[in-house]
Amino acid sequence: MTFFRVSRLRDDVPELLKLAGPLLVGQLAVIAFGVLDTAMTARYSSEDLAALAMASAIYISIYVGLTGVIAALTPIAGQLFGAKRYSEIGEEVRQAGWLAVGLTVVGTLILLNADLLLGISQVEQDLESKARLYLEILALGLPASMGMRVLMSFHNAVSRPGIITIVQLVGLGLKFPLNALFIYGGFGVAAMGGPGCAVATVIINWLWFFATLIIVLSGRFYKPFHLFAQFSWPDWHRIWTLLRLGAPIGLSYFIEVTSFTFMSLFIARFGTTTLAGHQIVANLGTVIYMVPLALSIATMTLVSQSIGAGRQQRAEEIGWSSVIFTSSLCIVIGLFVWVFRFQLLDLYDPTPDVKLLAAPLFLFICFYQLVDSVQVVAAFILRAYRISFLPMLVYAGSLWCVGLGGGYLLGFNVLGNTPQILQGVNGFWIANSVSLAIAAALLLWIFRKTAAHYKKTNPPVTV
Repeated sequence: MTFFRVSRLRDDVPELLKLAGPLLVGQLAVIAFGVLDTAMTARYSSEDLAALAMASAIYISIYVGLTGVIAALTPIAGQLFGAKRYSEIGEEVRQAGWLAVGLTVVGTLILLNADLLLGISQVEQDLESKARLYLEILALGLPASMGMRVLMSFHNAVSRPGIITIVQLVGLGLKFPLNALFIYGGFGVAAMGGPGCAVATVIINWLWFFATLIIVLSGRFYKPFHLFAQFSWPDWHRIWTLLRLGAPIGLSYFIEVTSFTFMSLFIARFGTTTLAGHQIVANLGTVIYMVPLALSIATMTLVSQSIGAGRQQRAEEIGWSSVIFTSSLCIVIGLFVWVFRFQLLDLYDPTPDVKLLAAPLFLFICFYQLVDSVQVVAAFILRAYRISFLPMLVYAGSLWCVGLGGGYLLGFNVLGNTPQILQGVNGFWIANSVSLAIAAALLLWIFRKTAAHYKKTNPPVTV
């Protein structure tokens, strides 16, 4: 690694925060959807909360896997933006749109035929039926979600995340009243419980997509990119380029999320109370995760733009600045969460037995946030270099084998000699945290080697 001067943080951190700020606000708005769903459904019934936990875990696994493929548009368009090849970006966006159509068909078929996935949890028929209805409703909004993801990836690539943030905040303002209407009923609408969250989400997803599309069609800023200057049939070469980079990204997302999804499905076997407690802690962990995720997306944008501009040294410096700053910030956040764990639990207003089970799990969030922040920043830096296959292998080996496999062995005491404190839900959280630490170390090593190789094979552009 090139000697890194801490003084670089004074230059890099403000640039990162300028991009990450709007991204974080927008992502927190989206995550607030999950918080509202969890909190409002918890007040309806523990059974509906458990069904929500099952269904949302399955949906998120499918959704992030599909949208991860579309995320390849950001580094590709980002490098074009850094090279000032603006008119080529429009064609990449149109081809990403065709790819989104195909992925939507696949995702819809999975959501409408999720019996096998739901069967893993081995819960009562009533819970499974509610979870199935939740997934069927969300399938109606998947086309809008995928179209929105194309527009989001484009805006991230050209350093304009604020537009998306505004649209997302408007959607958040609508989420609470729509949730209240469909979960609890009113104005002639029958109470739906947990599945009512899905109805509210679908309505807002379509509003998001059409609002953003109108902004892009009418905004002067977008004219140089020629996004809709012409109609383009599928260009299989460009789509293959997107797939070659995006498929491993999507699989990485899928692996990362399913390591948590199957945690939830396996933990469901310990009972409704245990699953509800895990859902609250996992939901809070997801909210916190938005901080390193926003910084990671901003890092990928700046690194890819620097690479496109031929500034290889600058790209590496931004990457290391982000690793140092993001991990330091997440240490502070982890300590804050532990100190105020009971106050944070009160925000969800769980039943006393759920609260008692959830409180000790906050200890895992502290360590989890540190290693999770490092691995996600490193992974996004590598995507800026258009490297996604090796990180996918790292995720598969660490998160699935060590995390999920190790959690299963510990949680269910498969070997018969697991200490009591490592059994049950604790075993799953411990194994998952260790797996993320392994992923972080390996991804940082790959970044170091990649940056060094890239500088040798891609000499800087002279002005």
